[in-house]
Amino acid sequence: MQNIPSVDLRDFLSDDPVRKQKFVNEIGKAYEEIGFVALKGHFLDDELVQLLYQQVRNFFNLPLETKEKYEIPGIGGQRGYVSFGKETAKGRKTSDLKEFWHFGQYVEDNPELKAQYPENVVVKELPEFNIAGKEAYKMLEKTGVYVLRALAIYLGLDEFYFDNYIKNGNSILRPIHYPPITEEPKDAVRAAAHGDINLITLLMGAQGKGLQVQNHDGEWIDAIAAEDELVINVGDMLSRHTNNKLKSTIHQVVNPPRELWGTSRFSIPFFMHPISSMPLNCLENCIDENNPKQFENITAGEFLTERLIELGLIKK
Repeated sequence: MQNIPSVDLRDFLSDDPVRKQKFVNEIGKAYEEIGFVALKGHFLDDELVQLLYQQVRNFFNLPLETKEKYEIPGIGGQRGYVSFGKETAKGRKTSDLKEFWHFGQYVEDNPELKAQYPENVVVKELPEFNIAGKEAYKMLEKTGVYVLRALAIYLGLDEFYFDNYIKNGNSILRPIHYPPITEEPKDAVRAAAHGDINLITLLMGAQGKGLQVQNHDGEWIDAIAAEDELVINVGDMLSRHTNNKLKSTIHQVVNPPRELWGTSRFSIPFFMHPISSMPLNCLENCIDENNPKQFENITAGEFLTERLIELGLIKK
C-alpha cells in the first residue's frame, strides 16, 4: 500500500443503498487496516479553504507580542494561541517545532455545556480570521457527523448512535504553523510520532508534504491526498471505544529536506471530540474470545484530561 485509501462521501449521501453500503464497507475496512482515509465529497469548499489558509498565514505573521496577547493561561491551551515549543508528544522529552491556534465549539441550545467550555478567543486585528475559522469548523463538524454515522453502521450500531455524543462536542479546529528550521534540530521534529486523542481527525489539504502514517509492518507511508480530499483518521477515543477494532494509527510530521528548511508549513486539523460525559467503555459487540476487552472504563472527559497532562498542556 503506497498510499492511503480514497473514499467518496457522496456514496454515503446518495439515495442508493448499494452505494451507501459500499462507502460503509470501504471506510470500515480502511480503518481496521490502517486507520486513515482520503475523503472526497465533503462539505468544505475550495474558496473557504483558501480564505482560511490566507487568514491563518496572516495571523502567524503577526508580531509575537501581538500573538501572545491571545495566549490564555489556565485552560490547557484549549482556546486561542499556543506559542512555539509548548506541546510535547506523549513519551517524548523534546517539544514539537510548532505554534498553533484553537477554535472551539460554538455551543447551541445548551447553557450548561456552554458554561463548561472556555470562550472562543477573538483576534481583533483580523476579523476575517474569526469568521473563516467558525465556518470551517461548522463544515468539518458536519462532515464528521456523516463519517461517524457510516462507522456506526459498520460496527453494527444504530446509524445515529454517535449523534447525541458529538452534538456540541468538545471539538477543536487547530491551525498549525511549523516555522522555518533555522538550525540543526537535535532531537526535535515538527510533530513527533503520536496517535490523536479524539474520535476522528479531519485534516484539510496540508500546505507542504511531511505527514506520514505507520502501517502494521512498522513502515512509514506518506499520507498524500488530492487537493479536493480531506485526510481523516481514527483517534484514540474511537479506537478504545471499539476495543481496537478500528485502529488509531501512529503518525508524524517529519522535517523537510535541508534545502526546504527555510520554508514554513501550515496545517489545519479538526479534532472531533464528543461531549465529556460520553462513556468510552469497550462496545460489547467488539469484545469476543479472540479479542478480549483491552481497556478500562473511562469517560471522554477523563481521558482528555489524562492526555493533556501527558502532553504537558495541563500541569498536575
